Amino acid sequence: MGQSHQKGLSVQFSDLHLSAPILKALLDEGYTEATPIQAQAIPPALRGQDILGSAQTGTGKTAAFAVPILQRLTHKTAGAAGRRPRCLVLCPTRELASQIADSFATYGSGLNLRSTTIFGGVGQHRQVEALRRGVDIVVATPGRLMDLMEQRYVDLSAIEILVLDEADRMLDMGFILPIRQIVAKLPNGRQTMMFSATMPSAIRSLADSLLRQPAVVQVAAVATPGARIEESVYRVEKGDKPALLAHLVQSLPMHRTIVFTRTKHGADRVVRHLHTRGIRAEAIHGNKSQNARQRALANFATDKIPVLVATDIASRGIDVDGITHVVNYDITDEPETYIHRIGRTARAGASGHAVSFCDREESSNLRAIERLTRRAIPTMPNPLGSSTASASEPSDRQSDNDNAGSHQRPRGQHSRDQHPHEQRQQQRSNRPFQAPQRSHSPHRPHNGSPQHAATAPHDAARQHTANTQPRPVVAPQPPRQPARPAHQAHAPHPLRVKPKAHRRSAVGHR
Repeated sequence: MGQSHQKGLSVQFSDLHLSAPILKALLDEGYTEATPIQAQAIPPALRGQDILGSAQTGTGKTAAFAVPILQRLTHKTAGAAGRRPRCLVLCPTRELASQIADSFATYGSGLNLRSTTIFGGVGQHRQVEALRRGVDIVVATPGRLMDLMEQRYVDLSAIEILVLDEADRMLDMGFILPIRQIVAKLPNGRQTMMFSATMPSAIRSLADSLLRQPAVVQVAAVATPGARIEESVYRVEKGDKPALLAHLVQSLPMHRTIVFTRTKHGADRVVRHLHTRGIRAEAIHGNKSQNARQRALANFATDKIPVLVATDIASRGIDVDGITHVVNYDITDEPETYIHRIGRTARAGASGHAVSFCDREESSNLRAIERLTRRAIPTMPNPLGSSTASASEPSDRQSDNDNAGSHQRPRGQHSRDQHPHEQRQQQRSNRPFQAPQRSHSPHRPHNGSPQHAATAPHDAARQHTANTQPRPVVAPQPPRQPARPAHQAHAPHPLRVKPKAHRRSAVGHR
């Protein structure tokens, strides 16, 4: 699929033949040395070659495509009036779109280029007005872009460069069809760059259909967490997770922490519990308005809140410096997502910590992560004491043959949190098995046996009564019911018929 770049020496931005305004903007941000993905992607991108990039989050992917795009667009700047977009960047989330647009604005601060963002969750008026005034770069999520295209507010006929960022995430979110519909509206001679943290077969297939002899840039195995991330796991009962989180936030130097939950409501519950412990926190998820999400991110980035609780919508694209800890409050059932979650820390050469809470039902998820990363995550002693000790996993947690999310116990052994009804059920299941004695209808021979077919009608009725009524222990036997005629042998037993006063009304339940 083209040339592959695996390793490179230390490269300075000044060695990449960038324009003076771009070099000055990079220097003002404190960037002098390119990261591996930047050093390997920028030269072929400047030549107009298609790019297929694979790298973890936090490796500098945005600058790897933003810098060469700014350089190429500068060479033939369009007029200020009525200019049409020449670069389109597609990404999966609103937050990532905003951050990509900020990067273009930062690196292109000395250039006469305009950019805008297009995403849902907010009104479209400002986005439409920006397009009418004219822009060079559009950063968009597929859904809102399709909406504006259908309303004929977007003209993509002048697109020279297309970027698909976090392509695997967009496929996971169901954007494959909108992406193909958008690409069909673009000129054929464009340059295309695709960046993805993982390279499953679906991404390879998409790349084959969109890219022409691309330069393949891969800087690190996706399954390998950053070397500067210290990982640990706490075995804990599900109900004890809130107390454990509050304890760690208050006792460890968690200067800036992201907590990942599985659901939106779960994120809100975690925030409420932290508030009861005097810990400032906010949640960010799909049910929050765009303004609320941006406000939470701003408060988190400026240290107004030390804890940000998020669903996986924030596992990629949240580029906030100085995150010291990532907490997997709920362990994801997608091992690759774990890698992207913990990639929020240890960015730009810093170190960080990734802490996971594992309850009984999440043990199989933890094993899947350890298989992907090919190493065991160290288990930490529970600081809350013995109250959660029973959540410890058996020593063979690495076994691939274990049932997902289940734990085998010897018969008769019960967990401390087992309900008394469950214990009685367990005790009954431990009794020796005894096959019940059953009678069979004379009209339905059992296995074709003539012995059962010859059973007398009155014997069948008597046997039916004996098998359906419990044997009284102290109370005297009720008077024997007279034998029924043969044609009533299988009528419902009198004691099973409910009194009319207790029958449900058929009309009331229609």
